[in-house]
Formats: sequence, C-alpha cells, structure tokens
Amino acid sequence: MAALADVKTRTNSAIREDVIYEFKWDPKITSNDIAVAVKDGVVTLSGFVTSYWEKDAAEKAAKRVYGVKGVANDIEVKPSSIQTDPEIARDVVHELERHISIPSDRIKVTVKNGWVTLEGSIGVEWQYQKILAESAVKKLRGVTGITNDIEVKPQVSPQEARSQIEEALRRSAALDARRIRVEVEGSTVTLYGSVRSWAEMSEAERAAWSVPGATKVENNIIVAP
Repeated sequence: MAALADVKTRTNSAIREDVIYEFKWDPKITSNDIAVAVKDGVVTLSGFVTSYWEKDAAEKAAKRVYGVKGVANDIEVKPSSIQTDPEIARDVVHELERHISIPSDRIKVTVKNGWVTLEGSIGVEWQYQKILAESAVKKLRGVTGITNDIEVKPQVSPQEARSQIEEALRRSAALDARRIRVEVEGSTVTLYGSVRSWAEMSEAERAAWSVPGATKVENNIIVAP
C-alpha cells in the first residue's frame, strides 16, 4: 500500500526526472536539445531534434513514465541535411511500396516543406494498415511531420464492433476491463472509464482500433494512478 501511495503523491519534479532518465535509456533519442517541463502530471516537451522519428520516440518515452497524465509535444524537427519536397515524396512512395501489407496503390502522397500528407480516397480495411503506413514514413530523412488522412472503411456493425472490442479488453492481461466502458456509433468508438497508467490507456485504445473498419477512436479514459 505504501508503494501505491508514493505513486499517487509523486511530484512534478519526480516525474520530470523519470522522463529525462527514460530519454537516456532510449537509443532512438540522441538529441541533447530536448527540454522537459511538468505541471499537474502533464509533460511538455520542447527543443529540437533532427528527425520526426526522434520526436515521436521522445513522446512515446514520456508516455511510458508512470504518473504521466498527458504529453504536449512541442519539439521542432530540424533535419541535419536538406531534402527537397520532391525527393521526400519519392522516398515516401518507395517506402510504402516496399511493404506488402500496405495498399500503396490506394495511398496518395503530398509533401510541403517536409510535411507529409497521406490520403486515400478508397481507403484501407484495417487500422493497422493506416498506422503501418505512417510508421514507415516517419523514419525517412527530411520528414518534419505527418498528417495521416487515409480512410478506413467500416466492415462490421456497431453492435459487432462493441462486442469485439469488449472481448479484446477482457483478453488483455494489462487491463481491468471492468473499469472501461465502450460505445460505438457508426465507425466511431468512444472509450470511458479509468486506468492506472498512460500505458494502460494506450492498450485500451489499441484494442479499440483492432476492429476492422474503425475510423475514429475517442479516448475519454482518465489516468488515475
């Protein structure tokens, strides 16, 4: 019980220290120009990195720290080498084509000032394909940000979707499904309830995205350590 009480009363400075240590343990984070501030459990990241991949890694590292309730990622990407927009677009297209799980022929790529926009007028059937497309792009040189507007087509009824999500939550050893409520309207999934960490909240959201055809997940779960 004492350990739980310590977590509940963690100070902002203690959380900040753990976030900084988490950065040091993550090999994807090499920048010494990232600043960390914490207020009421919400972490704000600022400063500079040389790739969008590193910016994303810093955000994920901060979310892994126990007691973190939210992350505002204000880190700027300043690539170490200049890549023109046409060069970046070419690299994006080639990277998408390399993945057999990504329907690259249904994805349109545009780039402006290093910012990549992914669109698909027909869409893909599974959310993981949309996520995979973004993951493939974020590591490319010269990319400063990504807007993922790929559409996902609904494949199941709202009732089936809710049932499948609730079953996925029950299967997860990392979650107490009794603390989470699921609502589905059309292809939008909304989650309510409370969990003990950001990692649990992310796991619940992952379960919600596991339903084929889910196009939006509104995560209203509260982190209450």
